[in-house]
This record gives sequence, structure tokens and C-alpha cells, in this order.
Amino acid sequence: QLQLVESGGGLVQPGGSLRLSCAASGVTWRYSAIGWFRQAPGKEREGVSCISSTGGYTTYVDSVKGRVTISRDNAKNTVWLQMNSLKSEDTAIYFCAATGRCSPGMLIRDFGSWGQGTQVFVSS
Repeated sequence: QLQLVESGGGLVQPGGSLRLSCAASGVTWRYSAIGWFRQAPGKEREGVSCISSTGGYTTYVDSVKGRVTISRDNAKNTVWLQMNSLKSEDTAIYFCAATGRCSPGMLIRDFGSWGQGTQVFVSS
């Protein structure tokens, strides 16, 4: 069974950077696309980025394009989300989850094996 564990969150000033990690275990890791989602207080969970099983295809929500890069190393069983030029509106709990393939819209119902989340707080 695929298990995902997020880490790397914390408090950062506006304009700063963070790199989130999603560590995976389970035999289906290499065949799974991985998505990052976030949920801010009082708001619905939204898709941020997704990367295919090989890493050859990536998608980003418009609000993070140019500031965020998703990557993976299957040998290390890890997906990263590099976030730069952080804004207060990036404050949220960030989750990673698995799916068969990335698709536009990143529907929550298409993802499973959710991690417990890591908190990102952007504030001066």
C-alpha cells in the first residue's frame, strides 16, 4: 500500500522560499503520479501541482506558475515542491497524494493515499 509523508513546511517571510518533500513507500510508488494540494483556513482544498510517474509531465495551478517547481526522484522515493517568492496567500496546509495520471483541474476525488500535511505560514 502506498504511503506518503510530507515535510518541509514552516514559517517564512514574504518573498522567501521553502522546499516541501513528499516521501513515499509502497510498491506502487513508481507507477503513481503525485499531486500537491493545499488548504487554507476556511477555504476548500485546491490542487497546486502534479507530476507524472516518470517526471516527464507537470502541471501547475495558475496562481503558482513561475514561482513553484515540482520534481521527483524515483530512486529516492521523493517528490519535492520548490516554492519561491512566497506570498501571504500561499499560507496553507500542503498535502501530497497519488493518482494514476495528472489531469487538468486535479480533481480531489481522483487522488488517494493522502499524507497528513505540512503547514506553510507566510508572514512578516
